[in-house]
Amino acid sequence: MTEVAKRVVPGGYRLRVGGHLPGCWETWFDGLTLTREEDGTTSLCGPVPDQAALHGLLARIRDLGVPLISVEAVYTQQG
Repeated sequence: MTEVAKRVVPGGYRLRVGGHLPGCWETWFDGLTLTREEDGTTSLCGPVPDQAALHGLLARIRDLGVPLISVEAVYTQQG
């Protein structure tokens, strides 16, 4: 029996920004889920199809003028 190699790829991203963004911004961020955290930050989570889309999201955050705190890849196995 041959074993198929599984690769781990980003299935989405979790971006954290300073301040609380209103929920109506979800559509502007391509449907990412916005969660207002107790520490005064907002987490944006969800699938991002590719690096170009990720850079587009980062540009939108820059254009809003809110501080980007972190970007975290959320991994899944494929194969």
